[in-house]
Amino acid sequence: MLPLCPNCKSAVSAGSSSCMNCGTSLVQTQSPSLPVKSSKGLGQVFGLDPRIAFLTFLVDAMLFGGAFPTGLFIALLSIPAGAVLGFITYRAQLAWYGDDQESAMIKGCIVGLLTAIPVGIPAILTASSGLVGFLHNAGKKDPGK
Repeated sequence: MLPLCPNCKSAVSAGSSSCMNCGTSLVQTQSPSLPVKSSKGLGQVFGLDPRIAFLTFLVDAMLFGGAFPTGLFIALLSIPAGAVLGFITYRAQLAWYGDDQESAMIKGCIVGLLTAIPVGIPAILTASSGLVGFLHNAGKKDPGK
């Protein structure tokens, strides 16, 4: 039986230095008594769960769709919407995407900040991150975990 990658649970050949599926380093560089922080693949680092990317796109389109009044009213809506969406992103990245707490928090803060900025550009960024996340999840055996 072949060993499994600790990150994506794919079978890896004995003696491999990294997983062919996700790129996780399989070589321990620290002493066995210290926890080893493995490197992550591109999809895990830059990806958002596709459901979160779609939600961010919808919220951004509703807030900054062009027909919305400008000024202080936008700020009064976009800041709380950014905070809520950032929290939802944090929780979803932990539960659905498999991020560790630090990565999920960073992604949640980025999504929240980009949503709170009163322009439509964040939707482009989250859509591309959602595509990366979709491709990343497509390579997993069980994308719900």
